Amino acid sequence: MNLDNTNFSPLVRRLSLFAVAILLSGVAVLTAQARPALQDNGLVQVESKYVCMINNQRFDKEQIPVAVQGKTYYGCCEMCKGKLQGDAKSRMAIDPVSHKKVDKAKAIIGATADGKVFYFESLANLKKYKPAA
Repeated sequence: MNLDNTNFSPLVRRLSLFAVAILLSGVAVLTAQARPALQDNGLVQVESKYVCMINNQRFDKEQIPVAVQGKTYYGCCEMCKGKLQGDAKSRMAIDPVSHKKVDKAKAIIGATADGKVFYFESLANLKKYKPAA
């Protein structure tokens, strides 16, 4: 096998380009998976661990988990953590579609582009939601 620079270099270049193409396609797939799907109503469904359930705001990083009676709520700071532990009303919300009370730990959560969150009793209600004009 001849491994001199004239034969080896084009092979290395082709393999390098191939590896870069595979890497970039993998990054594109991961980016698409990480980006939540936007609903027709302008909301994206978000995981509860990214929501401060006192400020009702979505964040880019995971929030502080707060265990209360076997359920997990999330707060952004010690003050919010304390409120979630001590104030049962702070753990509840009203579904804007059905107008029923929902437990924030069990709710389907939708967020606007600016991070404001809404709590729904079902995914169907999140999809039905129409923002106020």
